[in-house]
Amino acid sequence: MDTGILILRLLVGLLVAGHGVQKVSFHLGGRGLDGGTEEFRSDGFRGGVLTALAAGGGQIGSGLLLAAGLLTPLAATGTVGVMTVAATVKWGNGLWVQNDGYEYPLVLIGAAVALAATGPGEWSVDAAIGLTPFPLWWTAVVLAAGAGSGLLARLVLHRAPEPVRR
Repeated sequence: MDTGILILRLLVGLLVAGHGVQKVSFHLGGRGLDGGTEEFRSDGFRGGVLTALAAGGGQIGSGLLLAAGLLTPLAATGTVGVMTVAATVKWGNGLWVQNDGYEYPLVLIGAAVALAATGPGEWSVDAAIGLTPFPLWWTAVVLAAGAGSGLLARLVLHRAPEPVRR
């Protein structure tokens, strides 16, 4: 079981961190900070560079913590938060990723919540420093705080649609 959890943690954590790297740099196919800023603006977000830095930094930080199995509930909460924002952006396109839907963010949210429920496994920094096991009720906190923070970020940072002028 610990091998499976390790594989899941590494896969999800490194993908989330890599997604953040793309937002703020030219690495991993990113378009640099200007490209990340433009992506958020085109998705209707205000805040410019600060929004791109916060999103990219949140993804890098939560992804690396999740991959390492360090402060797993916090890492899972961060992952749920940033992926909730991504899911809300894609919500209008439906579920499936081939239509630019929210399928991928939903899978990452589910994986992060599952890792909060199972814990990071024996091959993790949390286990090495004696932070595990985490109580199961942390899973509800992770989901509520992560989804709540993502929805709040969307509410605060997203611009209202421009009125149609005739």
